[in-house]
Parts: sequence; C-alpha cells; structure tokens
Amino acid sequence: MNTPTLGEPLFASTLRHTISDDVRIPERIEIGAEPGIKFELAGPRAKLFFDPKQTRAGIVTCGGLCPGLNNVIRSLFLELHYGYGIAEVLGFRGGYSGLDPERGDEPVKITPLFVDGIHQKGGTILGSSRGPVNMAKAVENLIARGVDILFTVGGDGTQRGANDLYQEARNRGHALSVVGVPKTIDNDVGFVSRTFGFFTAVEESARVLDCAHTEARSVHGGIGLVKLMGRHAGFITAGAVVVGQDVNFALIPEVPFKVDAFLAALKQRMLVKSHAVIAVAEGAGQDLLAAARSHDPSGNVKLKDIGPFVREMIEAFFKAEGIPIVVRYFDPSYQVRSRPANSEDALLCDLFARHAVHAAMAGKTGVVIGFLHERFIHVPIELLATHTKRLDPASGWWRSVLATTGQPERFG
Repeated sequence: MNTPTLGEPLFASTLRHTISDDVRIPERIEIGAEPGIKFELAGPRAKLFFDPKQTRAGIVTCGGLCPGLNNVIRSLFLELHYGYGIAEVLGFRGGYSGLDPERGDEPVKITPLFVDGIHQKGGTILGSSRGPVNMAKAVENLIARGVDILFTVGGDGTQRGANDLYQEARNRGHALSVVGVPKTIDNDVGFVSRTFGFFTAVEESARVLDCAHTEARSVHGGIGLVKLMGRHAGFITAGAVVVGQDVNFALIPEVPFKVDAFLAALKQRMLVKSHAVIAVAEGAGQDLLAAARSHDPSGNVKLKDIGPFVREMIEAFFKAEGIPIVVRYFDPSYQVRSRPANSEDALLCDLFARHAVHAAMAGKTGVVIGFLHERFIHVPIELLATHTKRLDPASGWWRSVLATTGQPERFG
C-alpha cells in the first residue's frame, strides 16, 4: 500500500542509513496465511521533501493521558533538532484547541532546555484536551505560522482529526505533512502490535492487583475488586492478571458474562478459599448496564461504571446467601495512566517518534506510524480508521488468563 506524499523529494539526506519506499512489510506472516496488505517500511529516506533549514514543525498531544507522552515530545524534538537541523519546532498547547488562535494559548517554542528532563515525568508538558477543532481555522493558523509539519500524538479521534487537517490543507494547496503517533493505553490500535504506555499500565495495574490480593487474604471473606482501564479491549487486564498470578476472576469486554454463572463460581471460590481477587476491565459487562448512551467531546461512547455495579451485585448476592464478605474496591485508572513510562515503553516512544520524523521529512502525509512484526511501518490514516484491535478469546492471551485464574472459559 502506497503512503500519501506531498510530492517528489528533492533534497539529499545527510543520514547514512536510508530505506527505499519499495521495502514492504506484510500485514500477516502466519504460516499458510495470505499476506494481506503490504505496508511501506518506516525509516529515513535518501531524499527529503523539506529543506531542514527552511522547515518549521509543530507538535500537538490530544486525548487522555498515557505513560510516555513526554518521551514522544522529547524524542520528536531531538530528532528534528539534532538529527535534521530543523529551523524551529512549536508545541501547541491544550490539544487540538491549541491550533485555533481564538481558543488556545500561544504555542511554545520547543528548545533543548524545554524538553530537559520531561521524559522522567508523567502526563504531557504541552497539555491535552478532547474534542474537535474548526479545521479551517486550524489550517489557516498553521499556514500563517509557516508550519510545514504537524505531529499529532493521540488515539483514534485524534488521528481522525489529523486526517481532516491533512485533507483541508491539501484542498487549500498547502504542503502540510501530517504524521500521527498512535497513543492508546489500551493497546487497541489496528496495525500496531503494542502501543507505548501499555507495558507501564500493565506493570502499574499488577501492583494494584497485588495490593488487592493482600487486602483480600488479610480478612475472612475478603474480596479484592479492581477496575482496570480497557474501554473496548481487555489487554491491560489480561496482561496484569498474567503478570501478577493472584487474580481468580478476570472480566473483559470481549467475553460477555452471565451474572448468575459468575456469582455461582465466586461463591464456590469463597466457600473453599474464603478470599478472592477480581479484575474487571472498564468496558466489561456494558450489556448489563441498561441506560441511554451519550458521547464525550471526542465522539467516544461514555461507558457506564461497571466497577460499582459488580461490587453492589456481589454484596447483594452474598447477603442474600447469608455469607459474610468484605469487599475492597480499587479504581486506579488515573494512577495507572499518569505514570512516567517504564524502560520498555521509553524505548518504544523514542522509536515511534523518530520514525515519525523520518516520514515527515520525506514528505509523507496523512499517515500514522504503525508497528508490526517488530518493524515500524507507514499506515495511511484513512486505513487506520477502518480497523480495530481486540483481544481474541481463542488466542494465547486469553488462554493464559484462564490458566492463571482457573476460571471457566465463559460464565454462562
């Protein structure tokens, strides 16, 4: 699959190692499977579309927090500044609203001093927000400021907005390279085998599950209930369960459960062991929470809070059964997502960022950096919007969870 480009690159790169556009990575490499889509391999190109000394770049971070955002900002700047000698890099504050001069604060000029040490802190130094922006005003602002490249760091909604920016600039005849760095703590982006921040989230979630286990086993009838992040995918819950090895029941969005069957299994566990640990992903059991759906400013469906529902369900059931229990409920969502990136994610952030810079300098646009088979690739944003990634209940991921918890394959 060809990546959209701004035109023929004419400037020679000073980088020694470069990659041809002809090198492709197949979507699938399973034995006997068709390769599916073939993507351009990401990396530095021999020819650049932009003259570095005449180029101005911008960075914007959008959506919820995720471990590693500051790492991405820092590595984008360092590669632009030291790797290519870019003239200037601007940081747009407060998400996409910062692209609208009538709504946002003045952008900051990013310097080596500005990014010094930011990778050691969680959050994003540029700030973030949810919600759309007037694309016409945003592109007018980028043109007025002489911005040639815009890096959009965010999830699905952010990258849909990035595609709109790319299309608006193209319609105006402005050569704007828009390159996305996919950000989701839930690890549910298509064509990305693992997203930055995911392993940090798993690590932090495992710590919370360990605390829940300590609470549960320290009192007769103790139940530790932990709600973890995962709107539509159970990867964080599955990963943390396997890492910690102390969870007895895991509930994820991809595997529906029947209340009666779950409670019966929990009762059996409590009668035998007198304590239990339950991990529930935030998107699990939404079919049990009948209510009108609403949306957040980014267009995402607002989930109902499964954690308190499960807690109340458990307490009511055991009260009716005459079995005394003590439920300790944990909701560490903000704690998990606001952590600094661990070593694994810090390395991933750096590589995502540097490949984004290489793509932009070569004139690629309307593209997101993907990661398949341990290789970074160029994924057209329009294609990304058509694919989602979910935990397959028939996969090794879920089989590992079942083996770790000992729970049945399905409740009901």
